[in-house]
Amino acid sequence: MTRIVVAVDSFKGSISAADAARALRDGIRGAVGGAEVVLRPMADGGEGTLDAFAAAVPGAQRMPVRVTGPAGTDVDAAWLLLPGGTAVVELASTSGIELLGPAAHADDGLPGGLPGGLPGAVLPGAVLRGEDADTTGFGQAIAAALDHGVHRLVLGIGSSASTDGGTGMLRALGARLTAADGADTAPGARGLGSLASVDLSGLRALPPGGAVVLTDVTNPLRGAAGAAAVFGPQKGLDPAGVVRADAGLARLAALLPQVDPATPGAGAAGGTGFGLLAWGARLVPGAAEVAALIGLAEAIGGADLVVTGEGSFDGQSAAGKVPTFVQAAAATAHVPVVLVAGRIAPDADTAAFAATFSLTDLAGSPAASLADPARWLHAAGTRMPHAGA
Repeated sequence: MTRIVVAVDSFKGSISAADAARALRDGIRGAVGGAEVVLRPMADGGEGTLDAFAAAVPGAQRMPVRVTGPAGTDVDAAWLLLPGGTAVVELASTSGIELLGPAAHADDGLPGGLPGGLPGAVLPGAVLRGEDADTTGFGQAIAAALDHGVHRLVLGIGSSASTDGGTGMLRALGARLTAADGADTAPGARGLGSLASVDLSGLRALPPGGAVVLTDVTNPLRGAAGAAAVFGPQKGLDPAGVVRADAGLARLAALLPQVDPATPGAGAAGGTGFGLLAWGARLVPGAAEVAALIGLAEAIGGADLVVTGEGSFDGQSAAGKVPTFVQAAAATAHVPVVLVAGRIAPDADTAAFAATFSLTDLAGSPAASLADPARWLHAAGTRMPHAGA
């Protein structure tokens, strides 16, 4: 019997990892008679991380929480309590770019565009929101988990809406960030421009088991590869806004000299990685942590084929994203891998995959693929190579 493992990330703004995996499974079963299709929905710290843990850990409980979202409005979210006292908190659902609306952001790694490659249509005021959005809600959700008395934190920080260096989160956890006149700075990247002092003396202590941070990028805090330059345009920053945000992050780094801004991942989530390092948390590759939890390696062992994918596969996908991680894991087991993505960018290196499918190509346009992703994932599933048959 042919055994096929489906380990896809969410197609951001379009379909969840679990639903995408099911659509592919249904297509594969229609094409490969009698195939055993094993689903292992993946995440890398961004959108869908909470769901991946919830599906993988028996007894996990969603703990509702109301927080201040990236646009300053209330957001109903949840953190996840795992047996043994570990809390999983996801930035995407508390301070994420999806909370600003589909037309005000781009898919991760796709400057100026929407998920699946649809050209970006930035709403009026998006530049303002790009500078003002912050991570307060993420910090509030972490604080709620600490109030519950958790032993350990697992923090997913992909899919952020802001470039605030994690200052909103730090403030929600008890830090004080002030301007030269002693007044609290404004939220977001805008507030970094007047930042003169950072007082961490009131910052809440880490839980006894510490905090591990799941990140999908290795960018430093600043510079040409930093948070503002690489990801700022996706969050509504114009060129001048990128320069201002980068300068603001430099001010933050100068005030927290105990943290090296060049640390890989410090630039993740608009610099939230840097803020978490200042708190004492530890950054780890998100895909690897989730894969260990869901038993991906064990599932791949003995498989004839692995199918992976994400919304946009591009030049940045090699830096810690799910498809590249899954491909490497399968290569270790000498199992071929097929890539399915909403969009495959011209700069993407797909040489390691046995076959590739773009939903945009299958549907005929980005708009058509976004309108019914399950249909086109099913269609991709029917085209799978008959590995092991």
